[in-house]
Amino acid sequence: MLYSRRGFIGASAALTVVGATAAHAEDACLAITPERQKATTPEAALRELMEGNERFVSGKMINCDLRKQVKATSTGQYPLAVIVGCIDSRVPPELVFDQQIGDIFSARIAGNFVNTDILGSLEFACKLAGSKAIVVLGHTECGAIKGAVDQARLGNLTAMLKNFDPAIAATKIEGERSSKNKKLVQAVAEANAQLTSKMILDQSPVLKEMADKKEIVVVAAMHDIKTGKVSFFN
Repeated sequence: MLYSRRGFIGASAALTVVGATAAHAEDACLAITPERQKATTPEAALRELMEGNERFVSGKMINCDLRKQVKATSTGQYPLAVIVGCIDSRVPPELVFDQQIGDIFSARIAGNFVNTDILGSLEFACKLAGSKAIVVLGHTECGAIKGAVDQARLGNLTAMLKNFDPAIAATKIEGERSSKNKKLVQAVAEANAQLTSKMILDQSPVLKEMADKKEIVVVAAMHDIKTGKVSFFN
């Protein structure tokens, strides 16, 4: 079989790209070290999450040997970020952001709000364990938000749903004030994520000081359960 020079160059370039991609994937599977965590800026930590979500949406997720990762992280953990997410089974943070074992902390509670326990967990993640970014991750079609809008009554759920009253009160959407109003549910979910990110700094002097010193960033984001895309608020 004969190869033209152009064909040979093209094939070589393709192999180079494949090699580079494989090398990148191999690097992405390495456990985060204390040195890498320390050198990572809060903005870079957010970029890691954004790029991971792009891979998730495009179907180009990185496949790592989880057994190797278990062994590599057995002596310590140095996550770059912590996600405050909902318990919704369709929004697993590690998958949505294409992160591996040891890459992120994940605090999950229905409706992604914060209380003393969650705030304490965030303080541990950032002040003691070195994480650089906190992302409050809301999502579309949130059942907790729907329940709050409908003023649902059920055991301990009744008291829990009161946590979303500020977001409901802050949302001015015309139409029926029930979960049948999809625009209302979406707006409340967005307001809740943003108010929660603000509440973290308002209620935690530890995290507020870190944010003021540019040691961490605290942001809100929304996950679209239909597309998988995560959109970050400014």
